[in-house]
Amino acid sequence: MKTVIFYYTGTGNSLWSARLLAEKLDGGKLLPMKGADPFLAGDAEAVGFVFPVHMWGIPGPVLRFLEKLTLKPGIYYFALAVNAGQVSRTLIQLSRLLARRGAKLAAGFGIVLPSNYIPWGGPGPEERRNELFRQAREKIVEAGGFFTGRRSGLIERGPLWQRIVFSAIYKLSFKQVPKMDKDFWCDDKCNACGICVNVCPAKNIVLASGKPAWQHHCEQCLACIQWCPQVSIQYGKKTPAYERYHHPEVQLKDVIG
Repeated sequence: MKTVIFYYTGTGNSLWSARLLAEKLDGGKLLPMKGADPFLAGDAEAVGFVFPVHMWGIPGPVLRFLEKLTLKPGIYYFALAVNAGQVSRTLIQLSRLLARRGAKLAAGFGIVLPSNYIPWGGPGPEERRNELFRQAREKIVEAGGFFTGRRSGLIERGPLWQRIVFSAIYKLSFKQVPKMDKDFWCDDKCNACGICVNVCPAKNIVLASGKPAWQHHCEQCLACIQWCPQVSIQYGKKTPAYERYHHPEVQLKDVIG
């Protein structure tokens, strides 16, 4: 069957997951949501979505992409929600969104990988990261077998308390996300390379007098701070002490491209 996998990524976790999943689906076609034509699914018999969990829900860019995507009854829709350990009700949210438009999410798996949300700390010890990569690889293989068999009915979710508490936080914070870039700043190590400008999926950064300036339509993907080669971009007071992270098997050109 022809399979298309749309992905959204900032620091590579979701791209790595989508690549591995495509391998298990005998070469499903990978397409970035960023800048993709929402009609590119064409005559696909199966369509997948791979994206990170932001604020315990679906990121704004993914929601906007899905709104434009032509959804068809009878297509096998599936998803991977990449998270740092708390998938909450993200996949339920996706299922209901598709259902409102006459489509069905057949299956969805949560994939746990190292956190890129540096305001709350670094990605953790290397040993722990490697273990998460191993576990995620195994689970994506499992998910690939589930999707290949076109099975349905498994939509992973967090415990009830997560779905109540974190969903409330998502609803309260979602409209505030664009202005959350007010806490970004840049230290003297900046060399005006412009990588932050090019890596930002929201086109939220410009160089002003040789320094990045955020334009208040942020998506909180953290690509700018995590890919900065000079480690000069900071967020709040604590990030100078935290290790940067992007998936080790994803390169800068993969995210910019």
